[in-house]
Amino acid sequence: MIRFENVTKRYPNQSHPALEGIDLNIDRGEFAFIVGASGSGKSTLVRLTIREEVVSGGRLLVGGHDLRRMPQRKVPQLRRQVGTIFQDFRLLPNKTVQQNVAFALQVIGRPRRAIRALVPETLELVGLAGMEKRMPHELSGGEQQRVAIARAVVNKPPVLLADEPTGNLDPATSLEIVKLLRRIHDAGTTIVMATHDNTIVDEMQQRVIELEDGLIIRDEEGGSYVPKVVDSRDREEREAERAEDVLEDEGGEHPPPPEDRPVGEVNALDDWDDDAEDLLR
Repeated sequence: MIRFENVTKRYPNQSHPALEGIDLNIDRGEFAFIVGASGSGKSTLVRLTIREEVVSGGRLLVGGHDLRRMPQRKVPQLRRQVGTIFQDFRLLPNKTVQQNVAFALQVIGRPRRAIRALVPETLELVGLAGMEKRMPHELSGGEQQRVAIARAVVNKPPVLLADEPTGNLDPATSLEIVKLLRRIHDAGTTIVMATHDNTIVDEMQQRVIELEDGLIIRDEEGGSYVPKVVDSRDREEREAERAEDVLEDEGGEHPPPPEDRPVGEVNALDDWDDDAEDLLR
């Protein structure tokens, strides 16, 4: 369904790639979370998949189509097959709920009969029946996101991408939105969701793909959200391993192993004075 083959993405005037050497396969019918700290590459991965950005190296296949070679005139056809929802909703402020959802069908030329049937059906699916005539500014954040989801799925795309869809919502509303996405997934839609919401990831127990500095550092079935920033030693150990690999390739000697410290010890407090000791007691 979605395949990254040694994909790298570099932005101009940046020394470090946003993504580097990404190998990833999302099969039909999966629900996968993309997690990681801000700047880890989550949104870049989503933008590449809908061809908002073009890969700098490697191959990215969506539905068998090589997006790097895809001409611009065919990108709208790709986006008919890949629904997308965003953190900021991106609703048309001068259109009603019904018109916002119908617009997604109008731009691809669906006949009026189909639009009249699909829009009410989809609004009922997302829990917005009876709100057809409301304007976006009359809705809560959770309701606006439901409109955005309805617009993304009204054409029944096989793939749905969600880029931080709960980032602007409170925890209870976030959980409602993800339960809605689970129902859409259960109906057969492949879902890939970029998020930093640990509660949602832990609740869902789906596949978890973790990014750090543009690299995949974890790909786990039935995983939970384990933010690597909690324990900085993980990063230090990986950097030490990479340095050792370089030395082995160059025939050099290994550096001495780092001193084993208990988890959570703060190096900056090695030389405590009496006042610091009193404060920490």
